[in-house]
Amino acid sequence: MGKIAFVFPGQGSQTVGMGQSIAEASPEAKGIFEKADSRLGYSLSNITFNGPQEELTLTTNAQPALLTTSIAILKVFSESGIQADYTAGHSLGEYTALVASEAIKFEDAVYAVHKRGQYMEEAVPNGEGTMAAILGMDREALQEVTQQISEQGHPVQLANLNCPGQIVISGARKGVELACELAKEKGAKRALPLQVSGPFHSELMKPAAEKFKAELASIQIQDAEIPVIANVTADILTNAKEISEKLIEQLYSPVLWEDSVKKMIELGVDTFVEVGPGKVLSGLVKKVDRSVNTYAVQDLDSCKEVIKAIKGE
Repeated sequence: MGKIAFVFPGQGSQTVGMGQSIAEASPEAKGIFEKADSRLGYSLSNITFNGPQEELTLTTNAQPALLTTSIAILKVFSESGIQADYTAGHSLGEYTALVASEAIKFEDAVYAVHKRGQYMEEAVPNGEGTMAAILGMDREALQEVTQQISEQGHPVQLANLNCPGQIVISGARKGVELACELAKEKGAKRALPLQVSGPFHSELMKPAAEKFKAELASIQIQDAEIPVIANVTADILTNAKEISEKLIEQLYSPVLWEDSVKKMIELGVDTFVEVGPGKVLSGLVKKVDRSVNTYAVQDLDSCKEVIKAIKGE
């Protein structure tokens, strides 16, 4: 048996009603949502379970809601005794991974990502920055495109290196638009604008990182019990001080997801369990390496099925 990694989804995977069935079925899972409500001082669970979708999609709600839902599901899944050798998460999901690895207490993480969302929203006035997915172009070629456009005075950069042939770019609206056009001219298959409220994982997020630094300093971060593969480096992260530094850098640095998956496979991982809403990461992992096992755990039924499959029952 190879090693197991738990991976946690990021923003974009949120849907109204996520986590509700598991919270109704499990007192432990319900307790997680109650802790979140109490720490944030408003009913996040009500927005998560009942919507409306527009309110859930706001960065300040989406981030804590995804973290809370993923940890509630993890609580139930962990009762099976299946443990991770490594954890990782996509952008916001890295906080969930750090909670799963016991580097950050859940209540502190939920507060931190709520604030992170707020500062990300405030960093760039709505509509001035954006992101787009570029399909069918390798990173070196796309790097040249973004550099060329940035040098013309319209900042844009690689933001999420998700899997071969799928890279998200981020920056000023004009920069992203021009980079999309140039990428298509240079052979990209498609350029898809994303429905996001800002240019995440770009240099334009540096003001958010500055503000967020103070918030992060106020919460306790410990060494991780389970090694986390960091977005910023695609390498092992366990040291508390380093975790804190990387979380700040993560706001304005690219998410090296493809490299992170390859790193885990190098470390002997052959089973990836995506814990949380949706199946985005399972899809990306498969695009990096078809030979590994991927499972997605998002409710009670999938929990039971995945536990059976992994335990070979």
